[in-house]
Amino acid sequence: MRPTIVAGLDIGSSKTAVVIAEVSGDAPQRAQVKILGVGQARTGGIRREIVTDIEATTESVRKAVKEAELMAGVTVQKLYTGIAGEHIHAWPSTGVVAVGRGPGGDGEIRPGDVERVQEVARAVVIPGDRELVHAIPQEYIVDAQGGITDPVGMAGTRLEAEVFIVTGSATAGQNVRKAVTRAGYQVAELVLEPLASSLSVVSEDEKEIGVALVELGGGTTDVCVFHERKIRHLTSLPWGGSTVTNDIAKGLSLPYAEAGRAKERYGVARTDFVRPNETFEIPAGAAGQTRHVARELLAHIIEQRLDEIFGLVAAELDRGGFGGQLGGGIVLTGGGASLQGVVELAERSFAAPVRIGVPGDGLGGLADSVRRPKFATAAGLAIYGSRRALSDVPEGSAAAGASVNGVIKWMRDWISDFF
Repeated sequence: MRPTIVAGLDIGSSKTAVVIAEVSGDAPQRAQVKILGVGQARTGGIRREIVTDIEATTESVRKAVKEAELMAGVTVQKLYTGIAGEHIHAWPSTGVVAVGRGPGGDGEIRPGDVERVQEVARAVVIPGDRELVHAIPQEYIVDAQGGITDPVGMAGTRLEAEVFIVTGSATAGQNVRKAVTRAGYQVAELVLEPLASSLSVVSEDEKEIGVALVELGGGTTDVCVFHERKIRHLTSLPWGGSTVTNDIAKGLSLPYAEAGRAKERYGVARTDFVRPNETFEIPAGAAGQTRHVARELLAHIIEQRLDEIFGLVAAELDRGGFGGQLGGGIVLTGGGASLQGVVELAERSFAAPVRIGVPGDGLGGLADSVRRPKFATAAGLAIYGSRRALSDVPEGSAAAGASVNGVIKWMRDWISDFF
């Protein structure tokens, strides 16, 4: 089949990242994703994942996409765009239908039954100021037998479906779409960022035995818990890398931009990772003058704030009762996960193993260009787009003939491949 071009757009509070990929294959589970280009720009007009200045956000999107297009040597029209933040709400929903008798008098479950039960499960009341982002199938239950990923062809009289409903602020979604449209592109689909990130950095085995994805973004820290390949918990804390930078700016009496540069160049997450006599230069009050600061002081500021954030995440996991369900441990990703010593610091807060989630495994092309935690979401959005592209095949084509229909095929692929 002819390769398809997809692009993922991550508009974060501190940076905007774009990943363009070429996807080929005849089914989502056999997708071959080849990275063609990566672009990034400093974000303007975003605060805690919410658009506050649409013109500045538009310019950030335009710069990042153009950079990725230049590297890839292709142009794109549609972008799978991430959405996250405190405005996201999620909960499980169930639906039940009776299985009709087929022409042969049997009670075989057919694609139409699956479609009906999905519609029932999705039939929830959503306020006018909110929009549905995802309705993700978790599992099917046939006559009280659970854990079924694809009930088509099974015998039964009662079919249940559990769906994970994700909604977001309608205004937040509209403003993201406006910024992308003004930049000259279209939003192919809004995708919850932690779910996209999990596609690029969390394995299926980890989702089965239990894992918490902790994404250290600029404005927020997003937490997504998986167990038995289901989403069990989703939350967003209003602290992230920008909070750390603010602390540095105050503690060292620096402008915010200089504080960010100091964090990137000299910052570590543990004070015992630097020598007491290490120093670095920062601008002084007078033009052209500098002053020396102990690197240990910078590390202390970073360590204190990150330790607090990890403590809040651990408390959130404990409140949800997930402490004993994380056989796969904690996966840290996002820009904040790049700091040296962050794993050792996190291990003090979590009674589970901790690792850094880096995209790149299973990707071809320029995979090394996304092999950093800060590209986890953008790479995951490209992977999501690739699976979407292979599931949305034209009716009547050879690929479509192997499927019951486009909608049901996508739902089944999501269960088998994503969860």
